[in-house]
Amino acid sequence: MPLHAPEAPSPALRSILTALGSPTAVREATTPALRAAQGPLTPELPLPVHVLDRITGKGAPVTRLAGWRFLIFGGDRALAAAETRLTPDGWAFAHFFEGPYIASTERALRQAEALPQAYQPRLLSIPGLYMLTLWLHGDCQADGSAGRPGAADLLVPLAPAPPGIAAHRPHQVTELLPLLTRGVAPAPPPLLGSPA
Repeated sequence: MPLHAPEAPSPALRSILTALGSPTAVREATTPALRAAQGPLTPELPLPVHVLDRITGKGAPVTRLAGWRFLIFGGDRALAAAETRLTPDGWAFAHFFEGPYIASTERALRQAEALPQAYQPRLLSIPGLYMLTLWLHGDCQADGSAGRPGAADLLVPLAPAPPGIAAHRPHQVTELLPLLTRGVAPAPPPLLGSPA
């Protein structure tokens, strides 16, 4: 089934295009693949990046939108990624980067396209585990910048995945989150006299 990618905010895309058009931004990026690229670079496959800060094991997980990630293609392959973040002035380019998550994201998206059900692709970052997953949201018409993982959604851990979690194996949210609660230390209690 085809994936139904949410549309990125146009200011986010414009900020990436502006950065790609800036020789200074590309030259100063910590991405050798971008600096060495010959020919045009294009931002494709925009994905909202949600963050799961706390895993409690009780109730639906709560996420927050952290930005939008675009894969940067040179020819027919992804060389790097670019992220935007929301600022008081709107969406702004944050940085370029490369590494194993680029190829892993491409692979997970190809796997997802072969699934029998249609999904809306997103990224879910779990900083407490240094983990990134492709989040396949079951509601293809949903606003990609909002929502939380539902019981029918799938999470596909990207490589490198934490020990004990298989990369590129789709998990239902209800199956994977209990495994993750064992790997994340609980949040410390608030200090006496501080707001909870």
